Amino acid sequence: MKRLRHMDEETTYWLSYSDMMAGLLLTFVLIIAFTMLHAKMQYDAKETELLGKEKELVIQADELDEEREIVARQKTTLDEQAKMLNAQEEALAEQGKKIAIQEKTLREQHELLNKLEALMSEQQQKLDNIIGVRTELIEELKREFDDSDLHVAVDENTGAITFDASILFSYNQATLTPSGKEFLSEFLPRYVDVLLSPQYRDYISEILIEGHTDTEGNYLFNLELSQKRALSVAKYCLSDDSKVLTKEQLEELKDVISATGRSFSNPIYKEDGSVDMEASRRVEFLFRLKDEEMIREMIEILSTDQQ
Repeated sequence: MKRLRHMDEETTYWLSYSDMMAGLLLTFVLIIAFTMLHAKMQYDAKETELLGKEKELVIQADELDEEREIVARQKTTLDEQAKMLNAQEEALAEQGKKIAIQEKTLREQHELLNKLEALMSEQQQKLDNIIGVRTELIEELKREFDDSDLHVAVDENTGAITFDASILFSYNQATLTPSGKEFLSEFLPRYVDVLLSPQYRDYISEILIEGHTDTEGNYLFNLELSQKRALSVAKYCLSDDSKVLTKEQLEELKDVISATGRSFSNPIYKEDGSVDMEASRRVEFLFRLKDEEMIREMIEILSTDQQ
């Protein structure tokens, strides 16, 4: 009986222990299951979170790609703008060079203009002086011959003195007539006294004797005739045997006198426009002043430039 009770107690003990162990095992299983479930839930949550982040990363990657494309386009635009800027800088530099060259040219032109203005001022003074001297000379010649018996007319603009060829020569001849020599003997000393006087001698560059003919005949014949007549007058003026001038006057006259023939290149016209044949046959005494030709050429050049 005791043994049986003992066996029952032992059996009860093992059953209680088994139940306890089973309970513990169940508890461990439940704990493990709960832990695994919790871990699974956390894993799922993490996986969901990771998927969400992966989607965000994909979106961010797409946005980054778009931004890269935008940056690439902006870089391309910036490169093009940089090229344009470089081209503009080169153009500005080239333009700067051109402006520098133009400024240099303008400075040189301004300097040249100042020199020309100075030269013009100087030439204007000379011109005014020459005009004044010419005016005085013409007035002096008019006073000298207005009261004379020679009936010499002095051109009020040029100072030229014109003789009818018949006074000095026979028709179509180049040898001075006795009356022509007499006329020159009276005219020449008075003319030279004025032009070669101390007041005007330094201004006289040339005394010119010109022979002119009418338009009858050919040009070359008349050219030879007009030259011979001008030369005959010049020879008489410079002849040592004529005793018309003093030795001093002759020496001074030789330095400035010249003779030329003009044929019928400059005839005299009547009021109706026809050639005045008698008036065209003439000999003229003219004078030129120093610097006069240079100033005349300069005035002609300036007049041409202004046109």
